Amino acid sequence: MDRPLVEGVLARSREQVCCSYNTVKTMLPILSWLPRYNLRWLQMDLIAGLTVGLTTVPQALAYAEVAGLPVQYGLYSAFMGGFIYTFLGTSKDVTLGPTAIMSLLCSSVVGGQPNRAVLLSLLCGVIQAAMALLRLGFLLDFISFPVIKGFTCAAAVTIGFGQVKNILGLKGVPQEFFLQVYYTFSRIPEARTGDVVLGLLCLAVLVMLTLMKTSLGPASEDSPAYSRVARGVVWGAATVRNALVVVAASCIALSWDAYGYHIFTITGKTSAGLPPFRPPPTSDTTGNGTVITFGEIVEGFGGGLAVIPFMGLLESVAIAKAFASQNDYRINGNQELFAIGLTNIMGSFVSAYPVTGSFGRTAVNSQTGVCTPAGGIVTSVIVLLSLAFLMPVFYYIPKASLAAVIICAVAPMVDYRIVAKMWRVRKPDLLPFSVTFLLSFWAVQYGIIGGVAVSGLMLLYNIARPKLKVSDHDVLVMELGSGLSFPATEYLSSIIHTQALQASPPRSVVLDCHHVSTIDYTVVNELRDLLRQCKLRGVSLVFSRLQLPILEVLHAADLPGLKYTDSVEVALQIVSSDSLDD
Repeated sequence: MDRPLVEGVLARSREQVCCSYNTVKTMLPILSWLPRYNLRWLQMDLIAGLTVGLTTVPQALAYAEVAGLPVQYGLYSAFMGGFIYTFLGTSKDVTLGPTAIMSLLCSSVVGGQPNRAVLLSLLCGVIQAAMALLRLGFLLDFISFPVIKGFTCAAAVTIGFGQVKNILGLKGVPQEFFLQVYYTFSRIPEARTGDVVLGLLCLAVLVMLTLMKTSLGPASEDSPAYSRVARGVVWGAATVRNALVVVAASCIALSWDAYGYHIFTITGKTSAGLPPFRPPPTSDTTGNGTVITFGEIVEGFGGGLAVIPFMGLLESVAIAKAFASQNDYRINGNQELFAIGLTNIMGSFVSAYPVTGSFGRTAVNSQTGVCTPAGGIVTSVIVLLSLAFLMPVFYYIPKASLAAVIICAVAPMVDYRIVAKMWRVRKPDLLPFSVTFLLSFWAVQYGIIGGVAVSGLMLLYNIARPKLKVSDHDVLVMELGSGLSFPATEYLSSIIHTQALQASPPRSVVLDCHHVSTIDYTVVNELRDLLRQCKLRGVSLVFSRLQLPILEVLHAADLPGLKYTDSVEVALQIVSSDSLDD
C-alpha cells in the first residue's frame, strides 16, 4: 500500500479518536479534571464538603417544612445531586439540593402530598433533560430580570411569613397567603410561650453570627497566631450556624422533655433509615380509597409543571454563571441543564422532590476553597449518614428553630432597593416586576406566568412599534432604530402614508436602514407596495446604508424601482435629481 495513503488513514483515525474523546469529555466533564486530581484538591474538597454538609442537613429539614412534606423528604432530596453533579457538572462551586424557592413552588403544586412531590420530581427532570438534549436552554432568556426579582421578593415574603406560625407555635393555619396572614394575627393570643422565646432566641443568634461573619476582614499573614485562630473559629461557627442553632435548640427541647415539660412544638417521629430505591409512584390513593390516575395527577399539576422546571433551571444556571465569573472559569449551559434534569430523574427513585442549585450553599462551597465538584460527594455522604443514624435524634428538633433557619435564609432575598434602581434606570420595567410580585401572593406559578406574559407583550410592542426618527430635509429622512419584522409593517406603512404620500404635495422619502439587521417576507411585500404607491404619486423611495444580508434579500425579491445608496447624503442627491427631471 502507498505510504502517503497509510499516513493519511492513520491521521484521520487519530482525529476521529480525538474527536470522540472530546465528545465524551463534553458529556462527562469529570474526565477533564479527574486525571489531574491531587492530594491538595482532595484536602480542600473534604473541608468544603464537610462544611456544606453541616449547612445542608438543617436546611434540608427546614425546606421540607416549606414544601409541606415530612422533614425526612428534605434529606431524601439532598444527596443525589452531589453524586450526579460530580460526573456531569461543569461548575466546581455549585451544590444541588432543596431550596426555599423550589420548596415553595412544590408546596403550591402538590399541596404537601409526598407521592405527588416525588412524581413531580420525575416529570421535571424529564422536561429539563429533554430541554438540554434539544438545546432549548435559550428559552430561559425570555424570563426577564424584573420577573425574577419580583418572584424572589414575593417568595421570600411568603416563605418568611409562613414560618411565623411555627415561631408562635400555632397549628391549623391555612396555607393560602392572605388567609395565613389573617389567621396568624388573629390567633396571636394562642401563641405558645416556649416556642416564641426559643424562636426569637434562635433568630437573634443566627443574625448575630451572620453579622459577625460579614464584619470579619480579610485574613492577614502578619496577624498573631491567636488572632488567626480566633478568626477561624468565628468564621467556622458562623458558617455552620444553622447546624449549631438546631443542635442547641434540640438539646434544650430534650432537656425540658426529660423533666416532663412539653413546652416546645417538636418535629416528632420521622422515618428512620435510607429511602428505598424504587420507581416513583404513577398513581395516588386518597384517604377514602379513591385511586387517582397518572393523567389526573398531571392535570392537577397544571401550570406548575411548566413553571417549576424553568425556575429550577434558571436558578441553577444563574448561580453557576455568577460563580464561574467570580472564580474565572466557564460553564456549559446545556450540560448544566442535563445535570439538573438527571438529578431530578434519579432523585425521584429515592423519594426526592424537585431540586436545583442553592445560592447560599454554593457560596459556602466557594468560600471554603472547593477545587472540584467532588466536594459534593462528601456533602452527600454526610446527608446519608444523617439518614442512617441520626433520624431518631431529629424527633426533638423544635419547629421554631427550623422556622428561624428558614427566615434568616430567605430574608436577604427581599431586595427592596431594586425598585428604586428600576425607577431610576427604566420605569416600564416596574410593570412586569409589580405584576409578578403581586400575583405571586395569590399563587406563585401565576405570578411567574403573569410576569412573563407582561414582559412578552412589552417585547412584542417594541417589535411592532420600532423607534422611527423622522427629519425634514425638504425630503423626509426616516431612520429606523431596529430590525423590521412583520408586526411593524403596518406601522411603517402608516407613517410613510401619513407624513409623505398623503401630504400636499406628496413628498419623497429616504429610509435610513443602517440599524436594520433582520427583515422578512411580509416586510418585503409591503415595501413592494410602497414603491408602487410612490411611483403613482411621482415621488421617490430611496433606501440608504443597507446591510449586505438585507440588500441580498431585496435583490432576491426583485423589487421594481429599487434604489439604494451607501449614505444619506447621496440618497438626498438622487431624490433631488429625480425631482429636477420631473
